[in-house]
Amino acid sequence: MTLILTRADLAGLLTLPDCLSAVEEAFRRYGEGRTEAPQSLGLHTPMGTFHIKAAVSDVMVTKINANFPANPRLHGLPTVQGVIAVFDIQRGTPLALLDSTLITTLRTSAATAVAASYLARASAATMTVIGCGTQGWASLDALPLVRPIRTAYAFDVDVSAAERLAREMGAQTEIDVRVAPSLDEAVRKSDVVVTCTTARMPILEPRHLHPGLFIAAVGADNPQKQELAPELLRDSKVVADILEQAATMGELHHAIAGGLVTRDDVHGELADVICGRVRGRERDDEVIIFDSTGTALQDAAVAALAYERAVERAMGITVALTD
Repeated sequence: MTLILTRADLAGLLTLPDCLSAVEEAFRRYGEGRTEAPQSLGLHTPMGTFHIKAAVSDVMVTKINANFPANPRLHGLPTVQGVIAVFDIQRGTPLALLDSTLITTLRTSAATAVAASYLARASAATMTVIGCGTQGWASLDALPLVRPIRTAYAFDVDVSAAERLAREMGAQTEIDVRVAPSLDEAVRKSDVVVTCTTARMPILEPRHLHPGLFIAAVGADNPQKQELAPELLRDSKVVADILEQAATMGELHHAIAGGLVTRDDVHGELADVICGRVRGRERDDEVIIFDSTGTALQDAAVAALAYERAVERAMGITVALTD
C-alpha cells in the first residue's frame, strides 16, 4: 500500500524547527560519506521548467517540481506544483506520494537558516528579504530561529507584496518588519540578506558588499536564473550547498562562466562546514555567500520525517497502486 499525503496533511506533521534539525543532519550524513551525492535534472518547456531531484538516505526520494512563473497570472494556479515519491530501499516499494510545495518551502528556508547558523555573524540582528513570495515569508520565519533578528526589511519589485509581508509578518512576530526604503539602504543596514526571486539579471552588485555581510542566494535553481553579479562571488567567501550543482546552475555557474572564479576558489560545501572540514565564519568582517541551489538531500530528509510521522499518527490515505 502507498500512503498519500496532501499539503494539509504535511502542515500538521512538520514544524520549521524540526525541518532545520532534519536538514542539518542530512548535510552532516552526506559530509561524513553516509549518503550518496544527490542527483538533479532540469527539463525546460516554453512556459516553465520541470526540476527533478533524487537522493537516497534511509529511503529513496524523488521530487518532481513544475516551476511555471506565469501560472498565477494566466491560470490562477501556483507558480510551483509537484509531487515527492518515497521508496523503500530494501524492496523498491513505493511507500508514499506527497505534495511537494510545502516541503520545498520548508526545506529551502531550513537550509538557509542552517547555513546562517554557521556563516552569519552571531550578533546578526538585521536582515533583508529580497523577493516577498512564499520563500521570502519562510525565510523570515526561519532566520530568527538561529540568529537574534530584531529588524527585517522587505524588498520586492511589486511593492504591494513587500507591504503585505511587512504588515502581516510584523503583526505575527516580535520582529520590526519594514518595507525597504530602497534596496541599497536596506542591504547597507543588514547583517543578513536572503535573495529568493526569479531574477535573470543581477539584483545585488559589488557596491552592496560591506564587512560582515552574509548573503543566502536562493533563487538561482537553473542556469538561466541569476541574482548576484559574478564579482560578488570573486570578492567573497563562497559556500555551496552542492558544489557540482552550484557550478552548473547556481550563482557560481555565472561567475565561472565569466572567468572570475573557478571551482577551486569555493571555500567548501555546507556539509564540509557542518562536519568541521572547513571553517565557517572566521572573522566578523568577512563577507560570505551561500549558493543555495536546492538539493534532494533536503527533500529526502523532510519527506522521510513526514512519512514517519504520518505512519505513527495514522494520517493520510492509502491506495494500492498495483494489484
